[in-house]
Amino acid sequence: MPELPEVEALRIFLDDRLVGREIDRVLPLAVSVLKTYDPPLAALHGTTVTGTARHGKFLDVRAEALHLIIHLARAGRLRWRDGFPAAPPRPGKGPLALRTVLTGGDGFDLTEAGTTKRLAVHLVHEPTEVPGIARLGPDPLDDAFDRDTFAALLAGENRRIKGALRDQSLIAGIGNAYSDEILHAAKMSPYKPTTGLGEDEITRLHTVLRDTLRDAVARSGGPAAGELKAEKKIGMRVHGRTGEACPVCGDTIREVSFSDSSLQYCPTCQTGGRPLADRRLSRLLK
Repeated sequence: MPELPEVEALRIFLDDRLVGREIDRVLPLAVSVLKTYDPPLAALHGTTVTGTARHGKFLDVRAEALHLIIHLARAGRLRWRDGFPAAPPRPGKGPLALRTVLTGGDGFDLTEAGTTKRLAVHLVHEPTEVPGIARLGPDPLDDAFDRDTFAALLAGENRRIKGALRDQSLIAGIGNAYSDEILHAAKMSPYKPTTGLGEDEITRLHTVLRDTLRDAVARSGGPAAGELKAEKKIGMRVHGRTGEACPVCGDTIREVSFSDSSLQYCPTCQTGGRPLADRRLSRLLK
């Protein structure tokens, strides 16, 4: 799933291509993609794009008084098109979910592969009308997200640090992949309880968190929107690299599996050389 760095890179990519341009038409092509119906998508026709924004993992294209909010979820992709076929697309055929065409003939497609449909598009007057945005915690790249703010957020938590970092209502934009990367860079176990964090550990984690996300945004800058998933994989040190050598110490990267996700970590760098318990794997071996 695209996380804060990929969505921010997409925002920058689209900002350069959309702001000041007029929208000719927006075509919904999958029944599941549109989550709001008032105002209708036709209200965007003839409007001028006045800005872009990001809210956690949500992309926001502002067209005068309206906001086209996009959440790519796990399998959604945004692809820029310099032109479109003359024949209109057929709704419900293939992965194409929504098409946005500018008056110049270029624009972008939203696609979603697979049978599980989670790609979501909202058209609203205010971003906070989208429930997922209304519940977001602070943005970790915001200037106001300082060490004391981070410490105050963690002070109210009593759970594993991995889960705290992924909680969108606590901190916006960090998901499974970058929480792995942040904890590896901080040399911290994903199972470490938030209540056990010392002052120096909070300071180190805050610094590493912001540095990791900033580096990922910078690394993702420039490539075409459809290439960002590949760029994300290339930049990962532990996430998605089970069985490979840790680039810091050379130990083998290990994995803990859950019902709908998995985490990766380096035992030497993060857990004092001890493998973390993987109950799912233990059951399979019995």
